Amino acid sequence: MLSMKKKPKKIKKKLLDKYRLVILNELTFEERLSFKLTRLNVFVFASLSAIFLIAITYIIIAFTPLREYIPGYSSTALKKKATELSFKTDSLQQVIAMNELYYGSIKKVLKGDVSAANFNKDSIIEAVKLEASEVDFKPSVEDSLLREKVDKEDKYNLFESATTATNFVLFPPVNGTISQHYNIEEKHYAVDVVVPKNTPVKATADGIVIFSEWTANTGYVIIIEHSYGLISVYKHNAELTKSQGDLVKAGEVIATAGNTGELSTGPHLHFELWNDGYPINPTNFIDFK
Repeated sequence: MLSMKKKPKKIKKKLLDKYRLVILNELTFEERLSFKLTRLNVFVFASLSAIFLIAITYIIIAFTPLREYIPGYSSTALKKKATELSFKTDSLQQVIAMNELYYGSIKKVLKGDVSAANFNKDSIIEAVKLEASEVDFKPSVEDSLLREKVDKEDKYNLFESATTATNFVLFPPVNGTISQHYNIEEKHYAVDVVVPKNTPVKATADGIVIFSEWTANTGYVIIIEHSYGLISVYKHNAELTKSQGDLVKAGEVIATAGNTGELSTGPHLHFELWNDGYPINPTNFIDFK
């Protein structure tokens, strides 16, 4: 019991024992500063100093730009750029998804994989049964003013009124002998023109390349979308010189003729023309000789 009581007293005495910290001049031993200290005071001062340093460090890291220089912390500019890139990536994914749907529909049209729509004749007739007497054909005042304004604008606009689809001329992609003609019964919606290998293949009209890839059956294929709903297709090429999204002019070289693809029987160009989703005979518009 005596030993248990003595220990707390000894610890308390050690903590409260007073000491003096004296700072002397080394040459003259003159006393410059002196402090009265106890072990308890030193412990409290050291603890408060440590807490203060920890608090200052936390504030610097949390609320100042200096944290960017600490390994493991990213900069504000980097976070902003990452956020912007994330939004751009999302927008690009949506555009890519829309383009894939668009190109998929074009592929279905080119392959003839289009299902016929079933219409109910009676329902269509019933829908258009509307007596002419029930419709008011009198133009409104606004409509009359608009018509008069348009007539005045178009009266002297000779160039625009003279420009029609009849002026749309198609350029022959190659010159050669037709080995297989356009035949709807055999589902050959194209003409096969025999030409030497590596003969330049030219765009039949101005347009934009919407497909430029390799296919197993028809080799290197390039598809161009033109004005007036016209699409031209070039198959079995040896090499493609244009990529998807490129703008081309009529007569510009887009590929070289070849013998690629499982369905090819020799160096030639398989050329197709489609208008608003329907195949048309290229020889009606182009002279390949």
